[in-house]
Amino acid sequence: LPMEAGDGAIYTPLVTHEEQQVLDRLDFVLRNFTELRQEVEELRNSLQCIAAEIVGEIKSHLEETHKVTRRRRFLFPRERSDSTGSSSIYFTASSGATNTDDGESEGGYTTANAESDYDRESEQESEEGEDEVSCETVRTARRDSLDLVTEDDIHLISDSSAEEGMGQLLQQADQLHNGDEQEKAEGFQLLLNNKLVYADQKDFLWRLARAYSDMCEITEDAEEKKSYASDGKQEIEAALQKWDQSAECHQWYAILCGQLAEHESIQKRIQAGYVFKEHIDKAISLKPDDPKSYYLLGRWCYQVSHLGWLEKKTAAALFEAPPTATVQDALENFLRVEELSPGFSKAGRVYIAKCYRDLGNNSATLLWMNLASELPVNTKE
Repeated sequence: LPMEAGDGAIYTPLVTHEEQQVLDRLDFVLRNFTELRQEVEELRNSLQCIAAEIVGEIKSHLEETHKVTRRRRFLFPRERSDSTGSSSIYFTASSGATNTDDGESEGGYTTANAESDYDRESEQESEEGEDEVSCETVRTARRDSLDLVTEDDIHLISDSSAEEGMGQLLQQADQLHNGDEQEKAEGFQLLLNNKLVYADQKDFLWRLARAYSDMCEITEDAEEKKSYASDGKQEIEAALQKWDQSAECHQWYAILCGQLAEHESIQKRIQAGYVFKEHIDKAISLKPDDPKSYYLLGRWCYQVSHLGWLEKKTAAALFEAPPTATVQDALENFLRVEELSPGFSKAGRVYIAKCYRDLGNNSATLLWMNLASELPVNTKE
C-alpha cells in the first residue's frame, strides 16, 4: 500500500520465511504425489500388457495344438463308414479295419484329397465343429486366463514375494540390530515403516519389540526411554496373545518389562521382577539352548542377590514369597552362557568376574576380566 511520507511505517513481506518453508514442503509433497500417481498408472498398464500377452500365448498354443491334430488325422486313411462316429473330432486312425482305397497326390504324398467325397464332407463337418470348439475353447481360455492371472497366480506370486520380502527385511533388521547406535536407529525406523505390511507376523513383531528396546537403551532422555519401553511392551503383549509358545516373544517381553520398571516405583519394580523371572523361565523351557535367556536370568539372580534393605523389606511386606537368588545362582547361569556360546557378550564375562569377586576368588576374577577385555565393545553396558 502506498505510504504517506514520514509516517514511519515499516514494510513487511507478504510471506514470512516460515510460511515459505511450509509452502515449499507442500510443493514437494504435491510433486511426489504426482510422480507416485504416474508410477501407479504405469504399473497398471504393465500388468494389463502382461495379461494380454499371456492370453495371446494361450490362444496361439491352442490353435497350434488343433493344427497339429488336424495334420495327424490324415497320416493314415480312414475306413469308409456310414456311421456318424466317423465325423467326430475324437475319431482316430486306429479305430479298427484297414482301408485299401489309398490315393496319392501328384507329389506322391498321401493327402486328404485322396479320400472319397463322403470323407471330404465328413471332414468338412468335422473341421467346422472343431473350429467352433476351438473358438469356444479360446474364448473360455481367455476368460479363465484373465481370472487366473488376477486371482490364483497373483496370490501365489504375492505370497512367495511377501515371504521373500519379509525374509530380506528381517535379515537386514538383524544386521542393523548388531551394529552401532545409528544402525540400531535405522533398524527401528525400517521395521516401523513396514509395520502395516507385516504386523500379523510373529518374527516381525518380536523384532519390532527388540528395536523398541534398542531405542530405549540408546536414547538419553528419561521420558523417551519410558515411552519406547511402554510402546514396545504393548507390541509384544499383542504378539504373546497369539504366539504364547514363542521363546523370543517371552524373552523380549521380559526385557521390556524390566526396562519400563526402571522408571517406576519400588513396588512396581519388585512386581516387574516376578514377571521378568516368569517369562524368562518360559523362554528357557521353550528354547533351552538360547544363551541370551540364561544371560538375562543370570542378571536377574545377581540383582536379586544384591537387593538393598529397603527393597527386601518392601518385597516382604507386599508379597508372601519375596524373590530369592544367590551370587552362585547368577554365576551358574553366566557360565552356562559361555558353555552355549563362548564370548557371547563382554558384559557376560564382566558379570562372571563380579560373581567370582563376590565369592572371594581373586584369581578367577582376574582371569575373566582379562577374557572380557578381549571382546569388542558393542553396547553402552
